[in-house]
Order: sequence, then C-alpha cells, then structure tokens
Amino acid sequence: MTLQLFLAECAAELALFAAVGFFLFSIDDLLVDIIFFARNGWRAITVYRRHPRGDARSLVEGRPSGWLVVMIPAWDESAVIRAMLRATLRSFDHPDYTLLVGYYRNDPATRLAIEGVADPRVMAVEVPSDGPTTKADCLNHLYAFLVRLEAASGRQARAVVLHDAEDLVHPLELRIFDQLADRAGVIQLPVVPLPDRSSEWISGHYCDEFAESHGKELVVREAVGASIPLAGVGCAISRFAIARLAAAHDGKPFAGGSMTEDYEMGLRIGALGERTIFVRLPESPGHPGVVASRGHFPNTLGAAVRQKARWLGGIAFAGWDRLGWRGGLGERWFRLRDRRGPFAAVLLLAGYLSALLWGQLWLASKLGAPLPPQASPLLATLLHVNFALLLWRVFMRIAFTTHVYGFGEGLASIPRIAIANLIAILAAGRALFLHAGGGPKKWDKTEHIFPADHLLPAGPARS
Repeated sequence: MTLQLFLAECAAELALFAAVGFFLFSIDDLLVDIIFFARNGWRAITVYRRHPRGDARSLVEGRPSGWLVVMIPAWDESAVIRAMLRATLRSFDHPDYTLLVGYYRNDPATRLAIEGVADPRVMAVEVPSDGPTTKADCLNHLYAFLVRLEAASGRQARAVVLHDAEDLVHPLELRIFDQLADRAGVIQLPVVPLPDRSSEWISGHYCDEFAESHGKELVVREAVGASIPLAGVGCAISRFAIARLAAAHDGKPFAGGSMTEDYEMGLRIGALGERTIFVRLPESPGHPGVVASRGHFPNTLGAAVRQKARWLGGIAFAGWDRLGWRGGLGERWFRLRDRRGPFAAVLLLAGYLSALLWGQLWLASKLGAPLPPQASPLLATLLHVNFALLLWRVFMRIAFTTHVYGFGEGLASIPRIAIANLIAILAAGRALFLHAGGGPKKWDKTEHIFPADHLLPAGPARS
C-alpha cells in the first residue's frame, strides 16, 4: 500500500466517523429547535391571544415580602469586589437584602476591599482556612453563617441568591426572586456576557453561546420537564429547597467535591421534586432587554480553555459519576446533551484531521501525484446532509446572537464558531487530564474584570 493510499483511507475513515457523529448531534439539535418554535407558535395562538405577554415590572408590582440573602464567594478578588459591591448596592431595587461575601483568612486584600464598602447590608464572612479551597466549600461556609445569622436575628431568609465577584446585577432581579420563591425551588435568570472590544474572538464566543443557550436551550429544557441547572450567577434557591438539600448532606448544600457545584445544585434540587424554572422577561413592555445577570467572560485563550475544561470536567466526566441518569425522558435527554461535550471535541478533532489530510492529498495531486480515491456514496451523502444542517445551525447562531447583540455581532458569530471549536478541543483535553488525576483539588478560577463605568447604575435604586 502506498503512503498516498494509506493517507486517503485514514482521511476517509476519520471523515466517516466525524460525519456520522455530526449527523446524530445535528438531529439532536434540530429536535430542540423544533420544540422551541412549536412551543412559541402554540403559545402565540393560545396564551397570548387571551393574555398580554408578561414583563418584569408587572410581575413585581406590590410590596416585597421577604429578606433576600445574596452569597458572593471570593478568592483573590481585591481588584473587583469593592466596585462590584458598590454597584450592586446602587442597583438593587429591593428594601430588604444582605450581601454575604466570603473571603479566606490568607487573603487580607480581599477582606479590606469588602470592609472598605462600609455598608450594613454587606457582611464579610471569613472562611477559617487558607485559600483557595473549592468554590463550593466557600459557599458552604456562607450557608453555615446564614444559619447562625438567622438564629441570632430571629428571622429567616426567603431565598438564597448566587452571584460572582464580577457580576453586574439587574435592579429588578431581587423583586422577581421575591415574587417567585414560593412557586419554585430554583429560579434562574438569563446570563448575558458583556462584549469585550479587546477580545472580539475569544470573549465574543461566549456571547454567541449564551445567546443561544439562554435564549432557546433552557426554554426547551424546562418545556420537556428537565431540571434547570444553575449558572452560579443570577439565580435563586428558595430557603425551603436549600434547607432540604442541606439536611440530606450534613448541613452542606453545595457539593464540596464538584467543579460545577452550581450546575449540580439545580439538578439535585430538581431530583428532590422541587420545581426549577428559567425566567426570561423583558424589563417592561416594548423594552428591548431582559432582566439578566451580566458580566465579562475570559478574554484570553488560556483562560477560556481553563474555564471550559472546568465546565466539561464537572458536567461531562464527574457529573456522569455523581449524578447518574435518573429522572424522566426529558431529564435523561438533557443530561445526555450536557455530557456530550468531550465526544463533540473528539468529532471536531477527527473532522479537522480528515480535512487536513484531504487537503494535503489534493495539494499533492496538483504537484503531479495521482488523484486520491473519491469519497464513498455513504460519506458523500452524509457530507451533503451535514452541510445543509450546518447552514441551519449557523443561521440559528446568527439569529440568536443578533437578537441580543445586534446584526454586527450576529455576523461576527460565524467566524467565532471556529474559535469556539478550537477552545472546545483544547478544553476537552485538559478536562480529561484533570479527571484522570482525580479532578482539581482547589478553586481553579479565572481572573475577573468588572464592567467599565459607563455600564454601571447611575445612582441609588428605588425601594
């Protein structure tokens, strides 16, 4: 067998493997699209003909009824935490809330930044160990502090809200959580990454992915009865639900050994029979934006790979072992979708290698070598079908990104697909390496950036 024939067979096998996998994944994604548009169409001709579309301001009319406690875990966040806390205090439109900010005893800079805010609604909570431990461990210390605070004050929180040290909160989010805490154990708002003009391609791909995921995926997830996983920001857990989870886990509701404790929290509460909901509402009728948590995402290749590796490792590898496959058909379907990331990376790698080999064979033919064998009828058919499905996927990505960020970002999402694929491949390799070594033993966080001043609230919100 000549080297050229060997390379051609390798390219054909890799291409067939990738083509079959991409076809199955594309059909899976197409089913999500069909359910999404069918659901929207059905609601348009039934619900919205009789009732006006909901909005946040109409939902939160009336007097707030409870005390909301916002937990913010922090390690090495002295550069952003003070600005975040001050902006949050100016922004929240709710009369009764407390910000519990966790810091480590060996991180005095973060402690001083928290204490520098000097507001009675902000409480610095020391984790009595050297950091970083895990984010879940920090959150469990914040929960234990909350239990002691409730006992000392004689009052109980209505819900626990989660945010990170770089988040830009929406004024109405606490009022939404307050209104819905009796109706659901878990409430997740959309997450909207802020565009970073210094990182159009790396940071920008998060904009594309979250626009589609939190514009469509979570909507369908809730529609088929699957639990809503928490994003770790812009989400609330009812006090009753988190107490149930804590009682089942020695007073520690957050999974201390998990890299994705927020994701697991939503699924574990759903497994208890609590309702989990995704709430996507415009601020008011005709208002273009939704009530959401906003913030910057990693803007370098290394930071993005580390973050995506943590997500892949916690959800796809560790989640398989920790959470299993329990639940109904919709739950199992979405757990399968959650865990397909590493296999998708393998398919992408196989597809790119095949394209590289075919390219080399084509170039060799231009230099006088014999033409490589043609693709088999099966492979040729799959390639044509996959190309049509790819065009549909690209159209979906453009449409959802445009809806959130405008047409310019929608067009930019096309080349960013290749960047996202590269990050996925590298992240899968890192996640596999970490999982084989037992997973990260401490908080593998990325450096945070707080939004520029022009994005911040101008003054105190109304109560």
